Amino acid sequence: MTELLLLVVLLALGPVLLAEGLLARYELMVYAVGWRAPAPRLPEDQPYARGADPGRPPAAYLVYLDGIGKRRFTDTRDGGQLVQAIIAGAPELRVLGQVQPYSPLADPLVGRPVWDWLRHHVGITLFLHNVMQIFVAADRRYRPLYNRAVGAQIADQLRLAGYTADSGIPVVLLSYSGGAQGATGAVDELFTELRAPLWLITLGGFHNGANDLTDAVHLYRLTSSNDWIERVSTWLFPERWRLLRRSAWNRARDAGKVTVHSLDPAAHIGPLSYISPTARLADGRSYLDRTTETVIGIIRRDCRARAARDPAS
Repeated sequence: MTELLLLVVLLALGPVLLAEGLLARYELMVYAVGWRAPAPRLPEDQPYARGADPGRPPAAYLVYLDGIGKRRFTDTRDGGQLVQAIIAGAPELRVLGQVQPYSPLADPLVGRPVWDWLRHHVGITLFLHNVMQIFVAADRRYRPLYNRAVGAQIADQLRLAGYTADSGIPVVLLSYSGGAQGATGAVDELFTELRAPLWLITLGGFHNGANDLTDAVHLYRLTSSNDWIERVSTWLFPERWRLLRRSAWNRARDAGKVTVHSLDPAAHIGPLSYISPTARLADGRSYLDRTTETVIGIIRRDCRARAARDPAS
């Protein structure tokens, strides 16, 4: 009976997965041939950044790349609680949350007529679309083009938020789950365009480990032994295996560019997730509080260390 049910599910999802795979590649091809240019401008009621006063240089710019639930400029899996907590806890940062890491055209799914219909009738297709985009971004045939598209999108949004190339102000790419594929892939293009000090913080990061991190100052991996979704990526992608010593991920690890922070006993999703405002630690803090404090602590420590090395920065 179980085998029959599994077969029915696979037969039902097979055509959907095939369609999603084709659609994910189609958007990248549209970008590649120039049929449509990415539109960096946001709706009039959407700020390009929140937090620090735009009239003076912030300590750093933080760009948040959300997980596969990202469908519009404003939504996040937790209703924006993590981003808001960071803004409240670190008012010296300018924070951007509008980047679309699952769209080479920087185009949110919500607002497209076909996707709006699917959202109301076959909601799982929105989830599968962003999942397939991760695998397109990880595919070596499409990866360079996809990385360039996401990196250019982030650079555009940073400029519109007030970032000036060669300013020396750090840019932090904070990514959740599949957003890590876009964040690690954006490093080369982002550094080329802005020449900014780049720090990466992955939260339950799901990525293939093939993206070059040479131009990143450091990557902080926030993880948990209970995060089985992130653990799948370390099994699924050979570049994450320790055996492949010359992969981009292992070169970064060997160069001392990767630091692991344990957020046990948090899970990837659900009521015990990293960003849960209700799950509590023994000291009374929520999981969201601890994650926020960890992210802010990393940024402030690195900003202080950078200022000590280069007082003119």
